[in-house]
Amino acid sequence: MEYKNLFIAIDAALRAGKIILSIYNDPNQDFEVEKKSDNSPVTIADRKAHEQIVTVLQTTEYPLLSEEGRSISYEERCEWERLWIVDPLDGTKEFIKRNGEFTVNIALVDNGVPVLGVIYLPVKKELYFSSEQLGTFKVSNIDTFEKSDTLDSLMQKAIKLPIKSDRANFTIVASRSHLSPETELYINEIREKHGEIEMVSSGSSIKICLVAEGKADIYPRFAPTMEWDTAAGHAIARAAGMELYQVGSNLPLEYNKRNLLNPWFIVEKKRELN
Repeated sequence: MEYKNLFIAIDAALRAGKIILSIYNDPNQDFEVEKKSDNSPVTIADRKAHEQIVTVLQTTEYPLLSEEGRSISYEERCEWERLWIVDPLDGTKEFIKRNGEFTVNIALVDNGVPVLGVIYLPVKKELYFSSEQLGTFKVSNIDTFEKSDTLDSLMQKAIKLPIKSDRANFTIVASRSHLSPETELYINEIREKHGEIEMVSSGSSIKICLVAEGKADIYPRFAPTMEWDTAAGHAIARAAGMELYQVGSNLPLEYNKRNLLNPWFIVEKKRELN
């Protein structure tokens, strides 16, 4: 079942990525930018990608919670033991800036825990995918499925994560668009502990993937995020031996809560707890 669900989720992400890219690369496209209630932007690419993902995922037995369909009541959602949590275009600000640092995020959540994740970077044609049973993988230069493709053939083309790093310095991932004063303070504390550090900036859920991949040691997020911003990356990180810990706690982020706003969190290697 996990094989089938993961393959379907990858297919949905690739299809959505193709739609997003066609809009992104159209010189006559103005993106039809609107403002949501929280003043964050939404574009025609968000809406079209959402429609495509819904079309693909509705072939499964699980309901879907998406940023573009956030109005579902908790009274309805609390009955869902398993659900898809989706951000059809994570990094809309990066999309509008045309810097390529945006993603398609799809996660399958089981009783509050993300057990399967897919993150696709349409511009870079990079795909991250994971499940608890299989682990975490990265495929480069992919934009569609061939008719002969299976999950096994995709895994044969992939690199299993994390990759062993030969980095000399402790590396911190920071947000491209959202660096809060609290994050800067935390980074200074890390600098005092480790001495010389490296900083890596990126947009969207790519930041979580960089830790899962082994290109960075830690990603502190002391600023607001929603469940659909992190669920897919959380699944990918978990299957690579990482975790998204709530700040000040050894507890991981949880999903399908009454309030879909995440607490602040830190992405790092799983801690050894007594």
